[in-house]
Amino acid sequence: MSNEAKRRTSYPEQPFCGGTFKSRAWVKHVRQGGFSLIEIALVLVIVGLALGGIVSAIGPQLENKRINETQKALEEVKEALIGFAIVNGRLPRPATSATNGVEAAGCATEALCTGLVPWTTLGVTKLDSWAKVLRYSVTPAYATTVGLTTATLGTKTVQTRDALGALTPLATQVPAVIFSSGKLSFGTTDGGTVIPTQSVGNTNVDETANNGASVTFIQRSVNTATTVVGGEFDDLVIWLPKTTLISRLAQAGKPLP
Repeated sequence: MSNEAKRRTSYPEQPFCGGTFKSRAWVKHVRQGGFSLIEIALVLVIVGLALGGIVSAIGPQLENKRINETQKALEEVKEALIGFAIVNGRLPRPATSATNGVEAAGCATEALCTGLVPWTTLGVTKLDSWAKVLRYSVTPAYATTVGLTTATLGTKTVQTRDALGALTPLATQVPAVIFSSGKLSFGTTDGGTVIPTQSVGNTNVDETANNGASVTFIQRSVNTATTVVGGEFDDLVIWLPKTTLISRLAQAGKPLP
């Protein structure tokens, strides 16, 4: 028996005003074979809710990944600074500009010795995970070989906030600081555009301080609250301790006098 004959036997046509119509059994079969608009809408709602939950879960994970990658980039810069010092007997100066990663010709003051990581000179990555140029501040005396000894003091200080919100030292007499402005406020783009604060009420006091700092910097845990002392904060700050630098120079057979 052909497929058409089987279909006619299963769902016989009924006469209707000179024509034919399908039996109720056939109509019921068709209705049961598909989804109603209500069913489709419910499925779409469920899928939407599921996707929303996935996005909400993935968002923080992606941001944590960016933070970790930037921390790794900062640590690589620190290692490159040590390597440069072993070869040259000094630390490098900041980059010439946001588009020229060769170290500047000189930096006699704290302000001039504060700028961007000299990525070309060091052979390191230029940008953090938010496409901002990594930042760098070096003690002027450490950026020259003249008179550089174990007695030479670093001029940089890194602070944090204690449980009561008061600023307290994390490290003092630091030769160099490397940092990222983080996801939101401040920093410089790959093309050299300076990013302003993104804080609506300018409550990000500690970020603002870092943005204009050349001697004293602040490192805190990432915080989005505008009401905490120091305001919202997403800067990532690390430093090169003097003891680490001297020790590594000595290990490489290049001790400071």
